[in-house]
Amino acid sequence: MFDYHSLFSLTNKTALVIGAGSGIGQACAEGLAAFGAHVVCADVRIAEAEESAKTIKAAGFSAEARQVDIRDSGSIQAMVQSIPQIDVLLCTPSINVRKPMLQISDEEFDRVISLNLRGTFLTLREVGKVMVQQGKGSIIVLSSIRSQVVEPGQSVYAATKAGVVQMIRALAAEVGTQGVRVNAIAPGVVETPLTAQIKNNPEWYQAYANKGILQRWAQPTEMVGAAIYLASEASSYVTGTVLFVDGGWTAADGRFQPPL
Repeated sequence: MFDYHSLFSLTNKTALVIGAGSGIGQACAEGLAAFGAHVVCADVRIAEAEESAKTIKAAGFSAEARQVDIRDSGSIQAMVQSIPQIDVLLCTPSINVRKPMLQISDEEFDRVISLNLRGTFLTLREVGKVMVQQGKGSIIVLSSIRSQVVEPGQSVYAATKAGVVQMIRALAAEVGTQGVRVNAIAPGVVETPLTAQIKNNPEWYQAYANKGILQRWAQPTEMVGAAIYLASEASSYVTGTVLFVDGGWTAADGRFQPPL
């Protein structure tokens, strides 16, 4: 019988997690390590990356830290060259500027695009080259429900998250026959540093909770299962797709509960 138990094993694999210093990246780094991967915790904030690696090692798993700024191709190249093999890439960093579109400055637009879209592109390009040369690998990037649905104040952020989806689809089509799979995870509302502004406003926070079918926010740990699935052989026939982990946000229509 096929060894189904090994489907989710990441033993003898190296997973590079960019954004591992906090939030979803940190939780996924811990989860990937727990399933057997040696995890390289990378972040622009090296102290936070080192703390994540320390936590993983304290739990009896394998990890190390790297500093990287994904807005700088040279920084990405230096990091990639320092890692002998990369079997899994999980790229999470994003920023947001919540403003009406007509009030967004040139600088604010450039800042969001530079990290969310250009930074993701640079990372896909540099790590993708390594994986193609290896003839294997799984690339996972963070998109969002905002790639599909928007609200006032989310124009540039939503554009970057939709752009990320099209990039992973194109890359998947280009490198699939060379043993590399490329997918995205699209979270809904997750309690992370990025969403602290919303959590600090009780009315706003509750409105978002009410929108999803599960009627609550997600915790970063609830994104880990999707990351492990896409990183492992359990998803060996999955590429060019977006896995929504949104508590039913994109399935349900509106916030009003009709009297049935």
